[in-house]
Amino acid sequence: MVDRPLTLMAVHAHPDDEATGTGGVLARYAAEGIRTVLVTCTDGGCGDGPGGVKPGDPGHDPAAVAAIRRQELEASCEVLKISHLELLEYADSGMMGWPTNDAPGSFWQAPVAEGAARLAALLRQYRPDVVVTYDENGFYGHPDHIQANRITMAALELTDLTPKVYWTTVPFSTMRRFGEAMRELGGDEEQPESEEAVDFSDIGLPDEEISTWVDTAAFAGQKFDALAAHASQGENIFFLKMGLERFTDLMGVETFVRVRDTTDAALPEDDLFAGLR
Repeated sequence: MVDRPLTLMAVHAHPDDEATGTGGVLARYAAEGIRTVLVTCTDGGCGDGPGGVKPGDPGHDPAAVAAIRRQELEASCEVLKISHLELLEYADSGMMGWPTNDAPGSFWQAPVAEGAARLAALLRQYRPDVVVTYDENGFYGHPDHIQANRITMAALELTDLTPKVYWTTVPFSTMRRFGEAMRELGGDEEQPESEEAVDFSDIGLPDEEISTWVDTAAFAGQKFDALAAHASQGENIFFLKMGLERFTDLMGVETFVRVRDTTDAALPEDDLFAGLR
């Protein structure tokens, strides 16, 4: 028996990412008595400002945006019943190719070894049994998501810990349904580039390559409310336009690829903690 609770650590890039890809598992495992730790790497300062002001436009104040998004992140954590929130507080790098990629202090510019050392200290503190982050392409190529993967995998190498490690993903079958929903809701119209302006056509994985399918439908309401807590980014959070019923139908299962494991739990699995309890 261990003298600490089973622990899930999710390493995300920006405020609101915790809800989009892992809100269901964070809420589900918190309800099951598992300690949940969220590490948010950036301040989200490249998000929309009040009134929908876009980064780089007159009146956009990254520091003010970051302050708002910090409050929204804390509200989301309350909704999802996240046990511990840890902030690395790097500057948001913006979308790939933005000038903010090169800004001093941006996460994209931070040495991987530095970020890994900081995250390794948190890994040693919380000793998670399961770690979740993005794949090597950051799911859709966002520089901060890519960097979150890099520091997570490097941090694990700096410790003696052997958690199960997962990368978030979405099956192609679900991506097709997302595309249909976007067309129905007008999401395919020309939109200004933003933090959430993502081409869904070439991301995700074939269904058969996904190792882990976790039913989170019972917690879809919490996930929806957690996304809604990020009100300043509401224009860019497409999922909120669906309504709760459609959202639950499309977002009620969260999927992952297991990339490290010492439990030999059979695949495919329906529980990130399979083999651990």
